[in-house]
Amino acid sequence: MMRSLYSGISGLKNHQTRMDVIGNNIANVNTAGFKASRTIFQDIYSQTSRSAAAPVVGGAGGTNPMQIGLGVKLATIDVLHTPAAIQRTDRELDAMIEGDGFFAVSETADAVGDTAIYYTRAGNFYLDSDGNLVTASGMYVRGVMGDGSVVDIPDGEIDEASLGTIIITPGTYSSIAIDPSGVIQGIDAATGAKVQIAAIAVATFINPSGLEKMGDSLYAATPNSGAVGGDPTAPMYYQAGTNGAGKINPGGLEMSNVDIATEFTDMIVTQRGFQANSRIITVSDTLLEELVNLKR
Repeated sequence: MMRSLYSGISGLKNHQTRMDVIGNNIANVNTAGFKASRTIFQDIYSQTSRSAAAPVVGGAGGTNPMQIGLGVKLATIDVLHTPAAIQRTDRELDAMIEGDGFFAVSETADAVGDTAIYYTRAGNFYLDSDGNLVTASGMYVRGVMGDGSVVDIPDGEIDEASLGTIIITPGTYSSIAIDPSGVIQGIDAATGAKVQIAAIAVATFINPSGLEKMGDSLYAATPNSGAVGGDPTAPMYYQAGTNGAGKINPGGLEMSNVDIATEFTDMIVTQRGFQANSRIITVSDTLLEELVNLKR
């Protein structure tokens, strides 16, 4: 009976964790670039009452093991990096990655080696008063600046040393736009010529699920996310649409990949699982009560 009590407690605790994950998914149903999470359970080790036995030649047949399970545990909380729909905004600095990859951003405008790099799928970018391309929280978007007329990225590979902040000098361009390769183009206000100002870098990972959520729609690399680009000896960042990196869909934002129907179904299942485990505790307590009442 005590085993059933603790099995029920483990069920309550882990179903509460699953409910927390579902609640967070639903709360972020309209968060740009948000990726939903899911919980996976595993059974805890079992107590063996009798081990398995092999058949005896000329005698009895084999027997199976007898084991009593001791509850459930949380195996993992996965982040589901599945594709999401696009929300059209037709804003010149909104961008969505179609396919694999993340935008690279940093807290400071220093060189890459001197500042931490974070990653995001939210492409709602802005210009600050100095012309820096930044996120909604003021993080600097990383990329490669052009030479005044074009952006030259051989084979689409961006070396870490050439990765820096993107600056669009205020008053220099009459209009700007982002193309599918991530190149920011502008019309020179003085000459009317079209120039390539910079290219937004896209980072890819062997195991995107290994990234760590940092808040503000940001992820950080971990030892299990794999090297950016998939090869420690290769350049870490790529131009959009090359080397397996997704292309840019300008004028739109990636929506959350949360499926409300799935989340509410999982909520019902989780609620019933919690209810059933609480009933295990109630019934076990009733059995203990009957046992205690044997002596009156």
